[in-house]
Amino acid sequence: MTKPHRHPIGIKAVNHSLREALAGFPQRPSDMGKVIFYEDRNFQGRSYECSSDCSDMSVYLSRCSSCRVESGCFMVYDRPNYMGNQFFLRRGEYSDYMSMGMSDSIRSCRLIPQHRGSFTMRVYERESYGGQMHELMDDCDSFRDRLRMSDCQSCQVMDGHWLMYEQPHYRGRMMYMRPGEYRSFRNLGMSNFRFSSARRITEMC
Repeated sequence: MTKPHRHPIGIKAVNHSLREALAGFPQRPSDMGKVIFYEDRNFQGRSYECSSDCSDMSVYLSRCSSCRVESGCFMVYDRPNYMGNQFFLRRGEYSDYMSMGMSDSIRSCRLIPQHRGSFTMRVYERESYGGQMHELMDDCDSFRDRLRMSDCQSCQVMDGHWLMYEQPHYRGRMMYMRPGEYRSFRNLGMSNFRFSSARRITEMC
């Protein structure tokens, strides 16, 4: 009696199923971003490769004057612990920290996670979520013109990652806002800051 022939599952089919199963898992930060910092301008001197947040660059470099972003998006700061002036980096070369509006060399950095869902942020006229409130789900180039709001002193970020700007039309100094509660911008070292516009970080750098 002849036994029925069974076709084995090929290695290619197994690998394909494994890729499909892994597709639903979030990427690790090291898979999403990579930036190389250099001590001197024009990518000279000692270097430090980074794929995550770094609260104090002085642990690795005596100073940081230029950088090259190979993948992902980052926020860099001219003070340790994510304080001071901020600048948004996408893939590209940045030969001089002064061209980023930094008053000093880069002192800390944050990796901005990729976000593929919806965006929601509530902006408030006063501290502690007082005064007028407006909910944003899209970019807003002028709080005054579009929202009739003359000032913004607190916010709540529910979904997505945002950049807030000192001037209308996404100009001037900026601040990175990730999901969380921001009861007072003064507590973030932004006492003389008046936000006038906001936009979503939508690019997959």
